[in-house]
Amino acid sequence: MAIAITDLSGHILYANRCYQQVSGYSLDKLLGRTPALVQSGETPDEVYRELWGAITQGRVWEGVLKNRRGNGDTYWARQVITPVRNAEGELVNFVAVQEDVTQQRRQQEELRLLATVFETGQATLITDAEMRIEKVNQAFVDITGYSSEEVVGQTPRLFKSGRHDKAFYARLWESLKSTGHWQGEIWNRNRHGEVYPLWQAITAVHDEQGCVRNFVAVFHNISERKRMEQRLERQASRDYLTGLYNRRAFDAALRQAMQQAEGQAQPLSLLLLDIDHFKRINDRYGHEVGDRVLQSLARQLGSSLRSTDLLARWGGEEFAILLAGTSLPGAQTFANRLRTQVAEHRLQGLSVTVSIGIGELRYGEEPDSLLSRVDRALYRAKHAGRNQVRVDDQAADGDEVTW
Repeated sequence: MAIAITDLSGHILYANRCYQQVSGYSLDKLLGRTPALVQSGETPDEVYRELWGAITQGRVWEGVLKNRRGNGDTYWARQVITPVRNAEGELVNFVAVQEDVTQQRRQQEELRLLATVFETGQATLITDAEMRIEKVNQAFVDITGYSSEEVVGQTPRLFKSGRHDKAFYARLWESLKSTGHWQGEIWNRNRHGEVYPLWQAITAVHDEQGCVRNFVAVFHNISERKRMEQRLERQASRDYLTGLYNRRAFDAALRQAMQQAEGQAQPLSLLLLDIDHFKRINDRYGHEVGDRVLQSLARQLGSSLRSTDLLARWGGEEFAILLAGTSLPGAQTFANRLRTQVAEHRLQGLSVTVSIGIGELRYGEEPDSLLSRVDRALYRAKHAGRNQVRVDDQAADGDEVTW
């Protein structure tokens, strides 16, 4: 125990070696000084008023003070200060016996913090150093569907969804080992087999020797946020009328498809398609019928595509189709078949035809160049009498195909 003896004014007359070690001051620095030397300034004044009120009246005082060592570090000290009387009953000294309880206070703070976390809406689980679950809160039960009894003693592998590869978990553990913390989006599986997204933070708790004692994971379900993100992404990338990709999304997809085609030395063809005399439909039958024609055509075009192809509403009555892995001859065959199908099927009871322009990607070409070539081919198809297919007039083989 750390022991110090003072006179009635608080000046230190004696301090044992333990007191010197705890306070961080040598004996020559302590003698003649008052305990104000080790005060941190963080203990409330009323505590000192109570302390001096008790010992000057001859009563023993016991309590906890936050002090400051000689190196500037703060520490918590549990103290018992006893007044000493002489043979005549007069107060002559005070004897202070103190114990450094800093570690215990920290553990108490951790427990209070954990208790607070457990009372919040955040799902929380605590594991030991081997990742065996020791404790979960009610929010955890509500989100995962597992009771406390079902998971205690298990490891978080119980919740793996299969959506993350080994590299994902390797990065997670590397972050925990190097920084003691990891947070991010993770997909888990609940008790009912449903896979759902979480935002999770994992913290390693170390003991006084620096060894991992526990892991604390706090998480919440972000399914609704993900659904909102998907809705917003869809709204930003989809045409409101047909549900197809819009011009903005198609431009991004075109650039990506061109990069991929060049990187893999694969062909890529682009079709631009325009409904013939669409203005007449709107003028004669109204825009509501015109909108339904657009929707019907979008469905018909979509049913003719492969999963690797991409269809977009280019704008107004124009549509764009990307044919991945398809060279110009194949694109010509496809466009001809598509034009024939549209002409043979009435849309909303109306006979509708389309004009189509085609072009194949050239190595090193920019998107604007490809679009410009195909747009010129579409223009020529319409001015050739409509219900036509045209290849851009700068095609490498110099041929022009008309049906």
